[in-house]
Amino acid sequence: MSRSAFAAKFKESVGESPMGYLTRWRMMLAGERLITSREPISQISLSLGYESESAFSTAFKRVMGCPPGSYCKEGLSRPDVKMT
Repeated sequence: MSRSAFAAKFKESVGESPMGYLTRWRMMLAGERLITSREPISQISLSLGYESESAFSTAFKRVMGCPPGSYCKEGLSRPDVKMT
């Protein structure tokens, strides 16, 4: 199966692109770690595959609705961002 065929089938089944799903999943993992651990944001971002904290922060804010620093300080929970 080609990449484009896989992406189309994935989107049809899941409702979003493979990369969109992967990004959302990574941000959910990050959010959990921001709340439950004392790891610095830079370490969390590296462990989830981001080469820079800036790129991670931008993606986190886009997906989760607030910057990672605010998320961990306020212990936010985002019920509207769910894994399928």
